[in-house]
Amino acid sequence: MKEVKAMLAFERRDAITNKITREKKILVSELSILFDVSEETIRRDLEKLEKEGLLTRTHGGATLNSQTSQDIPYITRNTLNKDLKTTIAQKILSIIPDNATLMVDSSSTVFEAMDTLKHLRNNITIITNSLEILYTFKNSEFQLISTGGNIRKQSQAMVGSSAESILNRYNVDFGVFSCKGLSLTSGVMDSNEPEAEIKKIMGSRAKKIILLVDSSKFDVPAFVNVFTLEQIDYLITDKKPSQEWIAICEEKNITLIY
Repeated sequence: MKEVKAMLAFERRDAITNKITREKKILVSELSILFDVSEETIRRDLEKLEKEGLLTRTHGGATLNSQTSQDIPYITRNTLNKDLKTTIAQKILSIIPDNATLMVDSSSTVFEAMDTLKHLRNNITIITNSLEILYTFKNSEFQLISTGGNIRKQSQAMVGSSAESILNRYNVDFGVFSCKGLSLTSGVMDSNEPEAEIKKIMGSRAKKIILLVDSSKFDVPAFVNVFTLEQIDYLITDKKPSQEWIAICEEKNITLIY
């Protein structure tokens, strides 16, 4: 029985992206059967995803790029686990009131959280290094402040000394972040140093830190440390974590929401 039929091209590539992110490698022949399209169509899909930096084509298939398995391009990241991100994003409403001031990172999960706030909170000020947030919400009721800085095309984020200087001018109620990995011993981790530095400064200017992270990030290492667990005030995720994580949240006075 064929699993998927009559998908549009972008829907099929989104499904391929999710599959290779989970399985690390894929076969053209299997994808052809799975999506009920020709192998040539699948090869064109893989060629496009290769140009986006997600994968490397091989004879008969493709493998997930090890150097980008965590630092995936924003356009690709934004399609991954979207339902989970939306579920996590909605839980932020229990924390952020009207008239709040925020510093937020460029992650796709945080983007979903801001989309939720747009409809249900008033007079929100957002300071961000995210090009996607600035562009998408430019006509919203949000008060937007850009960090400026050097653009990382991979993540559509602004980084560098100019961005850091702007952030150091402000104090906010909340810093809202996601991450690439979360560890009981190493804390909150990310995949690249320039963006990690921006998050560190944002965190230092916020009264409270909110971490939005799906369950796949627990007990997963990443390249660079961002925050210790002691710095986190709220941890929002999509399902109940292990008892060990529940205990550590209690010990560190982290409000766990799932």
